[in-house]
Amino acid sequence: MPVTDITILLFLGALAAGLLGALTGLGGGAIIVPLLTILFHVDIRYAIGTSLVSVIATSSGAAAAYVKEGYSNIRVGMLLEIATTIGAVTGAYIAGLVSPTAVAVIFGVVLLHTAWTSTRPRVDHIAGGPSDPIALRFRLDSTYPTPEGPQHYQVQRVPLGFGLMYIAGVLSGLLGIGSGVVKVLAMDRAMHLPFKVSTTTSNFMIGVTAAASAGIYLHRGYIVPGLAFPVMLGVLAGALVGARMLPHLHTQKLRVVFSVLVAALAVELLLNAFTGKI
Repeated sequence: MPVTDITILLFLGALAAGLLGALTGLGGGAIIVPLLTILFHVDIRYAIGTSLVSVIATSSGAAAAYVKEGYSNIRVGMLLEIATTIGAVTGAYIAGLVSPTAVAVIFGVVLLHTAWTSTRPRVDHIAGGPSDPIALRFRLDSTYPTPEGPQHYQVQRVPLGFGLMYIAGVLSGLLGIGSGVVKVLAMDRAMHLPFKVSTTTSNFMIGVTAAASAGIYLHRGYIVPGLAFPVMLGVLAGALVGARMLPHLHTQKLRVVFSVLVAALAVELLLNAFTGKI
């Protein structure tokens, strides 16, 4: 197939991934890697490097809007970025030691967990307990906008959230995804941040985490401009279109579609890994 046709197909596939990822709030990284590996037969290490570039591009665009609206907690994000960055470098280092088949199996399991998690109902809550001493030391408690005015919240169990963020960073560096599911889990369930604050702060952090591991993949030669450029443009365009469509669509049905698609890609990825095709 001519290079031009492949480039167009890569752009269209990435466009669909970015669109669906933006509409469901889970990003396109979970779709890009299996899409490139299964449909385009790209080595999974090059697919992960390409996905990291697209994650950086989409996170940079969305994060600025959320910070401006006052939802993201920058202090929490900067503190937890220490853990995710160390984890991302660890994950990228591990990726160079294990076989592509092992990476594919881990990716498939993470995708199945992502599909299951994305179907669970989201419940926003306001923490009523005291602030963690570390939160008081670094002034992490903050407010976020609501229709009734700014709502105050306390940040709790910072050490537990810090540890979970290290795991999120390892997964990001190892698999080329934003690890938004783990990051939101750490902030929402462990640190008791409001759900909107957790998702927007996670979006702010995703790009920084991906940049840390992308440097290692670039050094190893796993980021190829001819592959990364059309995918990055496609995901970015899809994310921008999805952001405009989001207020007019029923996102719960889309999340079900996303979950089914991710689960199907996970099963296909695992089958390819266990049959020696990866």
